[in-house]
Amino acid sequence: MLFSKQIPAFIFFVMILFSQTLIADEYRNIDWIELMPKDDLEALSNPPEYLDQIEDGSFEDQISSQLQSALETAADDKYQQALVSTKVVKTFDNQKIRLPGFIVPIEFDDQYRVTEFFLVPFFGACIHAPPPPPNQIIYAKYDKGFAQVGLYAAYWLTGTLHISLTENDIATSAYTIDINSIEPYKEGDN
Repeated sequence: MLFSKQIPAFIFFVMILFSQTLIADEYRNIDWIELMPKDDLEALSNPPEYLDQIEDGSFEDQISSQLQSALETAADDKYQQALVSTKVVKTFDNQKIRLPGFIVPIEFDDQYRVTEFFLVPFFGACIHAPPPPPNQIIYAKYDKGFAQVGLYAAYWLTGTLHISLTENDIATSAYTIDINSIEPYKEGDN
């Protein structure tokens, strides 16, 4: 009699584990580099020699000067074009993905929960350093809001990725995501 009562509980437990595995398998873990078209990646992987000639701390090395220079020379320099590229990998449109990154808050609700933000590949992007190329920034709107633990904390975003240009005073993104979940990133997670 005891055995027959345990079978439904065991089956229920297996069903829960199986359904969680299906949900996790529904989303594909991706790396930031996959969001960049191959020609942009090639250009950034092979920086021009003139960058080696810029002295650290010089006027040319200053962030604002770099941005101005990038805009002026982007028309004929593949490296500079890649730094501001809005080109995307079209196969990611409407794909269910899971990606780690750092949150750059844009909007908060009345309880100071983040409701609108950019996801970026490294800490300090858009805040302490020039923003990454737009194809390395993902815009997200999260009406439920979430309490960000700190700017240094990384998160996993799970959701459906879309190709959509979003411009803001902070940065420009070439992708947006419809968020399914936001989870703190833990070392060894993947």
